[in-house]
Parts: sequence; C-alpha cells; structure tokens
Amino acid sequence: MTRPITAGIDGTEESLAALAWAAREAVRRGMPLRVVRAWRFQAHDAVDTGDRTTQERWVRESAGEAARTVRERHPDLAVTVDVLEGDAVDTLTGVAADAEILVLGSRGHGRIMGFLVGSVGQQVIVGAGRPVVFVRAGDRPSHEVAGHEIVVGQQGDPEDSAAALGFAFETASRRGATVRAVRAWTLPPVFSYSPASLQLLDESGGLEPYEQKGLAAALAPWRERYPNVHVVEHVEMGSAGQVLLSVAGTAQLMVVGRRAHRTAVGARIGSVAHGVLHHADCPVAVVPPA
Repeated sequence: MTRPITAGIDGTEESLAALAWAAREAVRRGMPLRVVRAWRFQAHDAVDTGDRTTQERWVRESAGEAARTVRERHPDLAVTVDVLEGDAVDTLTGVAADAEILVLGSRGHGRIMGFLVGSVGQQVIVGAGRPVVFVRAGDRPSHEVAGHEIVVGQQGDPEDSAAALGFAFETASRRGATVRAVRAWTLPPVFSYSPASLQLLDESGGLEPYEQKGLAAALAPWRERYPNVHVVEHVEMGSAGQVLLSVAGTAQLMVVGRRAHRTAVGARIGSVAHGVLHHADCPVAVVPPA
C-alpha cells in the first residue's frame, strides 16, 4: 500500500502553507495527499460558538475548502480529507503511523504556534514513527529552486544519522537539489583543559581531519545510491545547532535526526532539533531513527 503525504491543518495560515508544501511533495513523489483536521467540541459560556453540530459543520467546510484549493492547483493529485474528533497529539501521532511524511505548520522564532502550542509539537515528534516536517507561513514554491540546498545534520557513527541522510538524499534527488551535509564538532574536555593534550592535538594536525573522515564515511553509501545528487561536505567547529543555523539562509529544507525522550514532565526533543525548529526560516524535517 502506498503511504500518503499527510498534512495536518487547523485553519491557520501556517497550516495552509504546510498543506501547500505537502501537496507539492506528494506530486514529486507520486503519492496521494491526505488532509487531516483534528478537532474537539468547545463550549464557551461567554462566546456563542454554536452546538456540536454547528462546530463540526464549520470544521468540515473549512477542511473541504482547503482541499478544493489544492485540487485546483494539482488536478491530477489524489486528495482525501478526514475530520477526526479527538486530542490533537493522539490524532496526529496516529495518522503519522500511516503516512510517508506528516507535515504541520509552525511559527517559530521563540515560540511555535498552531499544532505546536506548548508541548504538543514535541509530543508529536516523540510519538511519530515517521518524518515530521514543519513549515512556516512564508514558505513559497519559489524557495524550492536551484541554488537553495537541502541541509542535513550528521553526527556520530554512520548509522546514527542514516535515516536523516536517506531522507535528505531522496528529497534532493527528486528536486535536483544539492545536499549540504553538516558535521559540527567541539573539543572534548580533556583537550580544553590540558596544555599537553592541546600540544599533541596541534602536532597531529587537529581533530578536523578525523571529523572529515567520519562525515565521508557516513555519506559514502548515500553517494553511491544517489550518484546524481551533488554533495557539499561541511565540517565546522562549533555547536551543531549554531552551525546548522549559520547555513539555513540558503536552505530550501533543513533535515535533522530525532533524539527524543519522555520525562516525568512530558516529551522532550534534542537541543539541535529544538533550536532549528525555533529559528530556521526554511521548512524543517525531523526524522526518527530507522
């Protein structure tokens, strides 16, 4: 069964941009598009919001109108619409299990709105077993052009970032885009505080050659699998989040791996994904381990 590209919408400008992004990606991948609207009946004493039937009708009409706009832009794209009553986190996590990619809208810049109010976005990322892409309201098709790279973060051993690299290379292959693979590194504590260790490090040519070798090893199988994709290897000293954000201005998509866990106070995602989601202007894909 072919998995759909699934867009979660909530009527905001951000979610409609996410829907447009999802539709373009579905066309490129030859996959159907599923539009999902999660909702809960809300009764307010101070404001007349109508009864359950009225609210549900409004939600369905809103979702249907969004889908009609997509069909007009992409008449050959298979589009289905589902309005599902229930908790947003549970609904989105559930539909992600059947999706190739789940696409949501985000605002970022210090706060993430829409589906990402409070801890909702983090819980979706933690619970989703598929890649989740977050799209800003200002995203446009013109951003997906030659010269705008797909930036992917790589760290650790080759298998640690395999899923993120695979997603980045496949997407780049379909778009004819360049992949910029970024590996950031910092000095281990022993080198930071030991003059003797720093001297040995300097005599050996520094740690950067080792980091370059690690990045090359991680990229090797993907270069072989996607020989048509041009690759830029980017090794830089600094925190991973800062280095990734330093090249985000020329990115059409940022891809990061998921390092997430649940704690007593809720779901938490890794600091790199958290920083990129808040501050990168381009769409951001968070990819779980394979």
